[in-house]
Amino acid sequence: METMTSAPIKLTLNAINEVKRLMSEPSFEQGQYLRIGVKGGGCSGLSYVLGFDKQEADDEIHNIDGIPVIMKNAHGIYLFGMEVDYSDGLNARGFVFKNPNASSSCGCGSSFAV
Repeated sequence: METMTSAPIKLTLNAINEVKRLMSEPSFEQGQYLRIGVKGGGCSGLSYVLGFDKQEADDEIHNIDGIPVIMKNAHGIYLFGMEVDYSDGLNARGFVFKNPNASSSCGCGSSFAV
């Protein structure tokens, strides 16, 4: 049985709209969740994970405005309070991570240090 907890992260309205658009695509595989997390690597030490994935045994499930979001419990310390936005401007297009836990981040904004 799925237990949903309050999400440690926030999605802006732009991010919610883009994720819902992606989930409505014919190629979207039903039964997948939006995974948000971190992994080792990148020019600052850790990089963000954002994509659709199947649920694993050690995932927490969150519901953010109707979007099922999964993340590893251990990633919460790196992501608590983070805001994910989506920008579709001419110079920058994609998801943007605003993480209050990052002590520094790289120029591309996809990796950070704590």
